[in-house]
Amino acid sequence: MDFSTVPLSEADSAFLARARAFLAEHVTAEVRRRDRETGDNFDEGVHLALGADGWLAAEFDDTLTRVQRRLWALERRRVHVPWVTWGTTQIVAASVRRYGTPALQAEVLPGVRDGRVRLCLGYTEPEGGSDVATCKTRAVRDGDHWVINGSKMFTTGAHNCRYVFLITNTDPTARKHKSLTMFLVPLDTPGIEIQGIRTVDGDRTNIVYYSDVRISDRYRLGDVNDGWNVLRGPLDEEHGNVAAETDGLADVSILGHQGWHMLTTIDKAAAILSEAGADGQRPIDDASVAVRLGRSLARAEAAQSTPSIFGRVAIAQTMRDIAPDLMDILGPTSLLPADTAGAIDDGDAEYLYRWAPLCGIYGGTLEVFRNMIAQHVLGLGKPNYSPPKAAAS
Repeated sequence: MDFSTVPLSEADSAFLARARAFLAEHVTAEVRRRDRETGDNFDEGVHLALGADGWLAAEFDDTLTRVQRRLWALERRRVHVPWVTWGTTQIVAASVRRYGTPALQAEVLPGVRDGRVRLCLGYTEPEGGSDVATCKTRAVRDGDHWVINGSKMFTTGAHNCRYVFLITNTDPTARKHKSLTMFLVPLDTPGIEIQGIRTVDGDRTNIVYYSDVRISDRYRLGDVNDGWNVLRGPLDEEHGNVAAETDGLADVSILGHQGWHMLTTIDKAAAILSEAGADGQRPIDDASVAVRLGRSLARAEAAQSTPSIFGRVAIAQTMRDIAPDLMDILGPTSLLPADTAGAIDDGDAEYLYRWAPLCGIYGGTLEVFRNMIAQHVLGLGKPNYSPPKAAAS
């Protein structure tokens, strides 16, 4: 493993200065405060400014060099840019580029690049769990149109987006992976109702109801009943089931952003625990504190270095395990959330504790991903979820 520093060229140094100047101007303390308050992980003013200045187009069209892409990602994280909706937009826009008709691409993609068009994911259903192929939302053909009925859970960003990448069942008599069709549904279509839901970490997500929603066939992506093939690429990306880049200039797993936040939370805790108290003693000089802090850092570094789908599991599980330990060694005031008087670390450890369970269900639960690893990597066969047989009397 190469730990050497990447030297910046004159062009890269200028790029970094431009990125920092833009972010300093637009991602203000007020933006961050408002984002914590709304839980949207989105700010329209910032997003439109990103589009107007060409940052979104550079991301989507991949016109940045590898070094510039890494610098941009790290600077976004450093200032906490509300970014989740752009992540889903990129995933869906790639499918529009691949499967959409030229007319649909012309309708959608220019607005993606300038920030006017945002896209979200319509996968999970209220009773469907992590298996999106067990889709009950129905799309019935009516000439050149489709009529959609059903509901979707956890459609994050729907209230800030123009379209939803919707998985539907178009043949209930077929096997579940052969019955699916994907649509890009305009969210202003009559019959769509978006209701907000708050998660335990304060984020805003949505349940979306579809009642006799009528859309043109031009919004279909891919062939009828071939939706699983359309969906596999975006699912692999969301699951993190992709090969890590070999040059070290990208996250090695899909939860790299969350892992970075975990590491900065530990760094802040280490700085606080290294300060002398009123009695002149430093908490970190207590061997038990030093061991627990060091163990947390070692686990977090190992998790952040774990690639692909394995890293997804490692980061989410490590967050769950170390967050309560950090709060314990920081003391009772670590229970206070951000912007609360007396919070020892401005609520970072408390937020990590609330965020960790959510990171373990993004795109599917940890149990689902462990089963995927067991089945597809270790060759242990398909899990058996049938109830145990009753003992013979």
